[in-house]
Amino acid sequence: MSLTPLLVDVGTALEEATGIVQYALVFLFAAIPVVEILVVVPVAIGLGLNPVMTAVVAFTGNVGSVYALILSYRRLLAWWQSRTENDEPSDRYARARRLWDRYGLPGVSLAGPVMTGVHIAALVALLAGSRGRLVATWMTAGIAVWTVVLTGASVAGFSALGIV
Repeated sequence: MSLTPLLVDVGTALEEATGIVQYALVFLFAAIPVVEILVVVPVAIGLGLNPVMTAVVAFTGNVGSVYALILSYRRLLAWWQSRTENDEPSDRYARARRLWDRYGLPGVSLAGPVMTGVHIAALVALLAGSRGRLVATWMTAGIAVWTVVLTGASVAGFSALGIV
């Protein structure tokens, strides 16, 4: 899957919005699986949004959606199992499961944001039997680390290019 159309769509939406609406979109995009912080933080900073505000809002949106998943995963699991009784697991799920088998909850939480997406990583941890509170704590740490890394790398990269 190419990220180019996704980047263009996110960029266009953020560029067409103004003021607080831009940050509301950052929050929403960060909460959407696949987009998450990995896409929205660099795009928003590249468009000139305040890096600190972007990081805080994106972090909050991403963590909030993971918490919602953790709180409702039993219902989601029952619904999903009723729809996919004999389906093969997705590549993203298989990757997250390999991370889990090798590194456990800390590994999935720290690598998940860039390897599988935070939602898949959290779901794998929950399906493997981890307590919701522990998953929330580790996922928050992983999202925080990657938000800081992405924000710093975006600012440095765009500054070096003379964009921001």
